[in-house]
Amino acid sequence: MRTSSFWYNSSSQNSNAARPCYSFSSLLIALVCLALPAVAKAADIGKQNTADGAAALDSTTTGHDNTGIGYAALTDDGIGSFNTAVGAYSLLTNEGADYNTALGWGTLYNNISGGANTAIGYRALNNNNSGYNTAVGYNALFANTDGTLNTATGTAAMTNNTSGFNNTATGANAFYYNQTGSNNVAVGEEALFRNVSANFNTAIGTTALHENTGDFNTATGGRALYTNTTGNNNTATGYSALRYNMTGTSLAAFGSSALSHNTTGVSNAAVGYGALNNNTNGVQNTAAGAEAMYGGAYNNGTGSYNTATGFQSLYTLTSGGGNVADGWQALYSNRAGGYNTGVGVSALRQNTTGNQNTATGVNALYHNNGQNNTAIGFKALEQNTTGGNNVALGYQAGLNLGAGSNNIYIGASVLGNSADANVTRIGATTQTKTFIDGISGKTVSNSTAVYINASGQLGTVQSSARYKDDIKPMDKTSEAILALKPVSFRYKEELDPDHFPQFGLIAEEVEKVNPDLVVRDEDGKVMTVRYDAVNAMLLNEFLKEHHKVEQQAAAIAQLRKQVETLSAGLQKVNAKVEMSKAELQLTANE
Repeated sequence: MRTSSFWYNSSSQNSNAARPCYSFSSLLIALVCLALPAVAKAADIGKQNTADGAAALDSTTTGHDNTGIGYAALTDDGIGSFNTAVGAYSLLTNEGADYNTALGWGTLYNNISGGANTAIGYRALNNNNSGYNTAVGYNALFANTDGTLNTATGTAAMTNNTSGFNNTATGANAFYYNQTGSNNVAVGEEALFRNVSANFNTAIGTTALHENTGDFNTATGGRALYTNTTGNNNTATGYSALRYNMTGTSLAAFGSSALSHNTTGVSNAAVGYGALNNNTNGVQNTAAGAEAMYGGAYNNGTGSYNTATGFQSLYTLTSGGGNVADGWQALYSNRAGGYNTGVGVSALRQNTTGNQNTATGVNALYHNNGQNNTAIGFKALEQNTTGGNNVALGYQAGLNLGAGSNNIYIGASVLGNSADANVTRIGATTQTKTFIDGISGKTVSNSTAVYINASGQLGTVQSSARYKDDIKPMDKTSEAILALKPVSFRYKEELDPDHFPQFGLIAEEVEKVNPDLVVRDEDGKVMTVRYDAVNAMLLNEFLKEHHKVEQQAAAIAQLRKQVETLSAGLQKVNAKVEMSKAELQLTANE
């Protein structure tokens, strides 16, 4: 009898000498053959056959190079060659098949024509009648009949396979119920346990894809895709990844407990421990990061079209859809809010039901629960709670806003006030110049002037009576401007490097005349003159003078009329006098 061997270098002997190492099955066969005397059979016509055991190789005719050890081993072999059967009833019915190896009671028991099979273990490949299968373990590939190119290693591995082909099962009860499924790989105890006819699945880990009946699934890790039934095209890597998935398809889970509770949701992707852990039937979600879109105590049941990247981002999502969270605990508390975007550590962290918000920056919109807000910058709109339609751009922009709406904050540290509503704030007090293109040289008809107060608030002057109280004539109040002293001057270089000539008033002098005609800064210091008020007073003084002129003109007209009347009367008198003179002259002449 000849045994196969391979050569290896012994590292334990610190030697380069090659030494032979025999395979377990060959060594076992060799020991059995040496211990028992060979029994020559009178009916043995084949060459180089070895038989030891009652009915072993009992029917051999032309078969050669066979070894049968054990009761009824290779008993029906006639023309088959290069077969090795060790164990009672091993390769019992083999007739013309070649290159089979059977080690164990009843191994390859019913094989007739299948060749190149290897069966090691009690009743391994018991019912096989096809070729190129390998079964190692108790009842491994027990029911296989027509399946080929299968490899089963482990107790009862692929025990019910009948015609499935090109499968690999390693582990006790791995691929246990498979019958016709093909091109599957199961590694681990009870991996692909209930798979019957599904194809192209890969399960690596204890009970991975345990309940599977779907196709094109890959599960790596204990209990990965455990309850998957008809779900297809799924990939799960990590302990309990996609564990409870049943019919969901096109899912990808990488990490322990990732998408663990997904049942019917489709097209979800989760990367990281507990990512999308409690998603049940939400669809087209993407979570990357430990416990991203975890679901918390509420479970993400129907939330769909969400993307979460970062530790515990979108952690408590339940039904909200269309959200994007990128950053540590971004949108952490969001449950039902939809179409929000939070980018940055704790961006939109406390948002629960707010919709259509955008936050970019650490703690941006942290406490928000409002709608349609946009915050870009570190802690931008951090304190906003229920306010909506706010815009903040810059470091801590809008930080102090509470529940106000329709506000705009632009600039670093433009903090705002908690009660702001419908307010626009641009720039902080540290800014000393403002440039806005598209204004200078542009004429705007039917318009009004824009003014600014000491706090930096812009606005126009309203003149309608509906906006005014305590209306009364200015009277002598405007006479104060008569004490004003207009001057010419130039601004200091830090204010006006070009040093253009200017004309106006000195605010401190105006204050002495009328304190209401000056504007003060936040410290109460005189800053500028209310030239618009000065103009109104000038108008009042002009009107007063105009009224005087009108009165004088009327008086003059009256006097002129009187003079004209008197002149007319005088002319009449003069005429009468002349007539009288003429009459007197005539009388004298007579």
